[in-house]
Formats: sequence, structure tokens, C-alpha cells
Amino acid sequence: METLSLENYIIAFILTLFAGLSTSIGAVIAFFSKTKTEKFLSLGLGFSAGVMIYVSFMEILQKSTESFTQLVSSEVKGESLALFCFFLGIAIIAVIDRLIPKDVNPHEPKSEAQLQELKPDNKNSVVLNNSLKRTGVFTALAIGIHNFPEGFATFISSLDNLTLGLSIALAIAIHNIPEGMAVSLPIYHATGNKKKAFWYATLSGFAEPIGAIIGFFILFPFMGEATLGVTFGLVAGIMIYISFDELLPAARVYGNAHTTIAGLVLGMFVMSISLIAFKFV
Repeated sequence: METLSLENYIIAFILTLFAGLSTSIGAVIAFFSKTKTEKFLSLGLGFSAGVMIYVSFMEILQKSTESFTQLVSSEVKGESLALFCFFLGIAIIAVIDRLIPKDVNPHEPKSEAQLQELKPDNKNSVVLNNSLKRTGVFTALAIGIHNFPEGFATFISSLDNLTLGLSIALAIAIHNIPEGMAVSLPIYHATGNKKKAFWYATLSGFAEPIGAIIGFFILFPFMGEATLGVTFGLVAGIMIYISFDELLPAARVYGNAHTTIAGLVLGMFVMSISLIAFKFV
């Protein structure tokens, strides 16, 4: 990684902060959720998955391979090390998923029937208030845990390539919107307090910039080809897992197969064009 100025770090942090705090957008949408909004959200989630999948395989994993190849002076060994880190990243985020209860896991999208139970006019809403509030709080904690590696991924990618970082920040921001909804819906319908629901959703997003700062300061003293190779390999694996485990299933829940695939292809197309355009800048 080339020598960076203070401005590079500030921009990378701002992008990470933007991605994390998009949970606030989800909180607001949850208060006024309509069918059209859900279809648009489905398209957005598919778009986010398309961006993440394309950039992970075509750019981030390649950067990991290049870093390892320079380190070991062997293309085969470099690619093998990159793939090892890629699958290790998938394993790490899968273990995190496994440790979080299914009912509060942000990677478990809610069906229409489950969302209906959160409506304030539901006849059991008074009985469910305490349970709903608990669900919202634990969901916020679960999302916070998930957002740590995502924040680090956005930050490091932005430092290495601003266009790449911007694309990843946008993709993660879109996928954080339904996570904000998952936090605010139960808290809002349990307490009737929009402000409290909004701030719980917002705070869950703060884990991303915090994860970026902690991860960076831990790795900064060891920054080199090996660190970059490991980091980009892990990031690619984490993003692929998130895309297939969370984004695409959630896109189907909020919309249908057509909105999902349309968003997926559009995301890949936009990402490919932006990466090509950057090379001519």
C-alpha cells in the first residue's frame, strides 16, 4: 500500500461511517413501510449483492493474490494463500452467525407473516411488548457484531482504492437498511417511541466505524504485503458470505425473483463500469 495522507484516512473513515449509519435510514423506512418501498428495497438488496459478488471475485480476491504473489514470488502459491484466506473469511463470518440466536440474527430475513406480528394493531401486541423490545435490543447487538468486519472491509478497501471503497460502502449501506428495520420495528411497536427505535438502530450501525478503527490500529504496525494479502482474502470471503446468506434471501422476502435478479445484474454492471472507468482516470 502506497504512502497515504491524512486526507485519505479521513475519507475512508467518512465512507465507513456512512455505510454503518445507514441503519438509521432503515429505522425511518420501518415507520412508513409500504409495498412499493419493499419492492424498491428488494431491488436495492439485489444491487448490493451484485456489487459485492462482482467486486469480491474480480477485484478484492485478485488484490489478495497479487499481494501474496509478490511476497512468495510464486503465482501458484500466491493464489493458494489467497484462496485459503478467502474460505477462512467465509468460515469466520459463518461461526459468528452460528453463535447468534436465529430469532435475532440479522442474516435471517423476516417473512411477511413474521413482520405482521410486529404491527401495533395485532391483538397480541400488549402481551408481546416485552418480548418485542427484547428482540429489538438483541438484534441491535447481533447487528453490531456483524458490522465489525464490514466496517474494517470498507475502511481498508477505501484506503487502497477510493473507487473500490466507495462502491463497497454503497453496497454495505444498502444492505444495512433492512438491518435498521429489523432493530426499529420491534422496539417501536413495543414502546410506541419512534425516537428510541431510531437511536437503537443508529447505535447498531456505529459498530462499523468502531470496527474500522480497532482493526486498523491492530494491523497498522504489521502493514505489508502479507497483511494486505490476508486482509483482502478475508474481506472477499466475508462479503461473498453476506451476499449469499443475507442479501439475496432478504431480496426475495421483500420482493420476488424478478426484482432480485434485476438488482443483482444491475449491481454487477454498475460495478464493472466503475472499475473500468477508474482505470482511465
